[in-house]
Amino acid sequence: MATLTVRNLDEVLVKRLRVRAAENGRSAEAEHREILRAALEGREGRVSREEVASRLAEFRRRTAGRGSPSSAELLEETRRSRAEALVGPGDGA
Repeated sequence: MATLTVRNLDEVLVKRLRVRAAENGRSAEAEHREILRAALEGREGRVSREEVASRLAEFRRRTAGRGSPSSAELLEETRRSRAEALVGPGDGA
């Protein structure tokens, strides 16, 4: 394996790299390798379809049965609260 040395990095950038490494449970050096690998493979910031599907399935599992109000109900509630704010409860629309 080759060795790469990077000089004259801004201290703020180095601190951010260390924080990112800690958040990902890696050493700073391992994090640097991962950033370079991802950037050069063109995968930085991209998520696979499988991961998106997995995250969506997990979200649906966690929120199943909660029942969300419809957009019409939310709009009516917003209109009612605005009317109450302007004219007082029970006097408006």
